[in-house]
Amino acid sequence: MTDAAKLALRPVVRVIDDDAALRGALANLLRSAAFDVAEFPSPQHFIEAWRPSDCGCLLLDIQFPGMNGLDFQARFREVGIAMPIILMTGHADVPSSIRGLKSGAIDFLVKPFDDADLVEAVTTALQKDAKRSVSDAAVADVTEKYASLTSREKEVLALVVEGLMNKQIAFELSLSEITVKVHRGTMMRKMKVRTVADLVRASEILKAQSGA
Repeated sequence: MTDAAKLALRPVVRVIDDDAALRGALANLLRSAAFDVAEFPSPQHFIEAWRPSDCGCLLLDIQFPGMNGLDFQARFREVGIAMPIILMTGHADVPSSIRGLKSGAIDFLVKPFDDADLVEAVTTALQKDAKRSVSDAAVADVTEKYASLTSREKEVLALVVEGLMNKQIAFELSLSEITVKVHRGTMMRKMKVRTVADLVRASEILKAQSGA
């Protein structure tokens, strides 16, 4: 992996606020706390710069000309941006707070907020995103392995996960038991699992991904 690629995978706190002075102050504070920071004057600027490999969290104001930050929060989800969001507002707006938190924001900070509260919220958000990144990587790995299987090997996998023995699988698929053993062995190698329990766990990841 190149140095540029490694840098791209570093968690970054993306500060999204149309108030340039406040945005800069927040960025400087976070940098002084050893966070990597990127600044955006609007959610649209952030969306245009976003890449699927980006990780970190968003510090998002809820007031922008022409569109509410909460509406952008929903739009982020629609385009596949899953980084944790910390919402900011200059007014203690309970309905907005509830809407934002129900939509997945992990915190809601009312300006002016304490520096320690901001650092704590960002730390929590980055920890949450790190777990998401690990989970996403596991899903991608299992999905790639499953895609390498032939249609017959996928059929065998499904029946093994159901608990059927080779003889039973042979009957279900109208194959010889020896042929089933060959398909089963190849399938297990491609999935890089050693036990049926490992295969069941992989299958559950696939089901969760497909929504089945």
